[in-house]
Amino acid sequence: MNKISLLKRLTNRRQLILSGLALAILSPRAIQAKEEQATLRPRHAPPKPASNGKRIVMIDPGHGGIDSGAVGQEGSEEKHIVLEIANTVRTLLQNHPKVEVRLTRDSDHFIPLYQRVEIAHQHGANLFMSIHADGYTSPEANGASVFALSNRGASSAMARYMSQRENDADKLGGAEVQQKDHYLNQILFDLVQTDTIRNSLTLGKHVLDQIRPVHHLHSQHTEQAAFAVLKSPSIPSVLVETSFITNPREEQLLGTHAFRQKIASAIADGIVNYFDEYDRRQA
Repeated sequence: MNKISLLKRLTNRRQLILSGLALAILSPRAIQAKEEQATLRPRHAPPKPASNGKRIVMIDPGHGGIDSGAVGQEGSEEKHIVLEIANTVRTLLQNHPKVEVRLTRDSDHFIPLYQRVEIAHQHGANLFMSIHADGYTSPEANGASVFALSNRGASSAMARYMSQRENDADKLGGAEVQQKDHYLNQILFDLVQTDTIRNSLTLGKHVLDQIRPVHHLHSQHTEQAAFAVLKSPSIPSVLVETSFITNPREEQLLGTHAFRQKIASAIADGIVNYFDEYDRRQA
């Protein structure tokens, strides 16, 4: 009787999972999301796959266009600084035999958060990294941080504040933009996300290890919170806060080519080290 009862429970569980899959595929919400996603794709030719089997790294310079991001006391705008750092990362890795860097934006224009994630998927990205130089309520806040997604709440008060601040960027795009976060509503999101978050934390560790020798860290480990831009179900994703632009000293640092080069080099080395470890694990 016990064996029969166990088989019934296993069968019921399997049916429940299959029902959930069917619901995800056939529900009106899923169909609507697919239709909306189709209309949001760029009308130009689809992105070219990486040549020679290279991994595609999608670098996302935060903010842009009507969204300036944080602004320093001297008027420095986050959107311009992070674009320069992202371009430097791309330049540093342009001759790497195993990595190809692409950017979500290479000019000063606004991209909704959900669309940044979709761009990474359209390119078949193996890694996603959003680069920022954010602000805080106190000008004393300083140092670099790396964040990964959390679906269980923020790992600290600072992580919660940062995620809320970054997620508010879509408010500048209006109500329509805020409603189109497909990845947040995926029914079976957690089934895939656990492994992705694990890889994201590994990526974050490698980036922190490289930044540590060249700049003060605000947090010694990868923090976690519900950043909308990190919600890819399958692409390891992190958000790098290179410094606090609202800290007067760090605003000055961010304005120098030498410091931006150091941070970009640390990020590039962290990316390469992450892939090296991933390949060792797979061997």
